[in-house]
Order: sequence, then C-alpha cells, then structure tokens
Amino acid sequence: MKIILGADHGGFETKEKIKEYLLANNFEIIDAGNLVYDAKDDYPDFAISVAKRISANEAEKGIIICGSGVGACIAANKVKGVRACVCHDVYSAHQGVEHDDMNVLCLGGRIIGIETAKEIVLSFANARFSNEERHKRRLEKVLKLEE
Repeated sequence: MKIILGADHGGFETKEKIKEYLLANNFEIIDAGNLVYDAKDDYPDFAISVAKRISANEAEKGIIICGSGVGACIAANKVKGVRACVCHDVYSAHQGVEHDDMNVLCLGGRIIGIETAKEIVLSFANARFSNEERHKRRLEKVLKLEE
C-alpha cells in the first residue's frame, strides 16, 4: 500500500520516525514534505498537498502531522474526496476507516508519543472499509455534501 505523509515543524520529527516505521513494515511512502525542519513553515501547505494527492488517487491513504493534528485536519477536509480525522487512539484510527472510509489520518506531534503514534498508524493503514450496507448508506449522505 502507498501512503502519503506530510508534516509541518510541529510534526516533522514524528513524520520522520513514522516514515521509517512504515518503510520497515513494507509500505510504499510518498513524502509530501516538509523535507527539512523549518520552524516557520505552515501546516496548510503540507495538509493541502497530501489531501490533493489523495483526491487525485496517488495513494490509498494519507497521514498529516502538525502540532495538534487539528489544523491539518481542518485544511485537509476542504479538499473534495478527503475524509480526514484526528485520531489519538487505535480504535478511532481503524473504526474511522471501517465505518466512515476515512482516508487521511491526522496526528498531533505535540500530543502523543512515537510508540502510540506507531500503533495508531499501523491500525489505520491496515484497516479497510467494511462495505456494510449501513456504512455505505451513511457515507453516501456525507459524499452528497460535496456536490
């Protein structure tokens, strides 16, 4: 599976560790930046880059990391076809995919530690949409909002 990663300065260190972890677990990674630590960069630049690439089907899933995850989530959800959520627990990370077809995980680099982040990322990456009728029905209602 191909995953696109992006992070501002608040999530840069976590992104680099998550990238190594995913590569070690045989995921293909596209790094949408930032490629170097820059204390003056802005989360929307990386959130939008990841979101647009997800919308264009360049990868199945995306992960965006900023200080809290909130700003990245707000920005990503402005892009059609993106269903992003901040998840700081394993259950929400897989349930969001299984029930809501979440395709972008947002994390707060200043909120959770790296070991928890790894567990959340792996849960998200390995989850699949259930295709249960009730979940498809609910997702259709959400997707109609983009029209």
